[in-house]
Amino acid sequence: MSTQQPAKHHDPIDVKAIREGARKLDDGAVPSGYRGNRQEIIDMLNAALATELVCVMRYKRHYYTATGLFNEPIKAEFLEHAQQEADHADQIAERIVQLNGEPDFNPATLTERSHAEYDDSGDIKAMIKANLIAERVAIESYRQMIERIGDTDPTTKHMLISIMAVEEEHADDMNDLLEGNG
Repeated sequence: MSTQQPAKHHDPIDVKAIREGARKLDDGAVPSGYRGNRQEIIDMLNAALATELVCVMRYKRHYYTATGLFNEPIKAEFLEHAQQEADHADQIAERIVQLNGEPDFNPATLTERSHAEYDDSGDIKAMIKANLIAERVAIESYRQMIERIGDTDPTTKHMLISIMAVEEEHADDMNDLLEGNG
């Protein structure tokens, strides 16, 4: 007895509709078949942008204010993470523009829109803890965004998954540093 499932039959790709939709140039990079709630996704991405920018500033402050010869490797880690968070902000801003939105870089409202908090600790262990907490906040924020977007916007979902993977590496790095400075 065969347990093989019958092959699914899919309708042919509607090339005519694709070509007609592609001529709607006012939609920018967003194709006619886009199923995401564009404004909701832009709003989520702007919150993620604010979070990444606050993380850049927190890591940069920690980089510049951490002192002590033994903290040089930790400072280097802070700087590397700041640069990667800035890359994430750039990716997110570019995606917002692709969705015909405007990235919100307004410094007056940055911290209230950010999911993560800014930290001005002076102690290296407190800095590491603050960064670990912020990374965990970012990971959970991205997880919820990915879940909310589902399959309606594969490009944004893929970008967020990629960013979340780096945030998980950052959290792991901070956790390792915390254990080494316990």
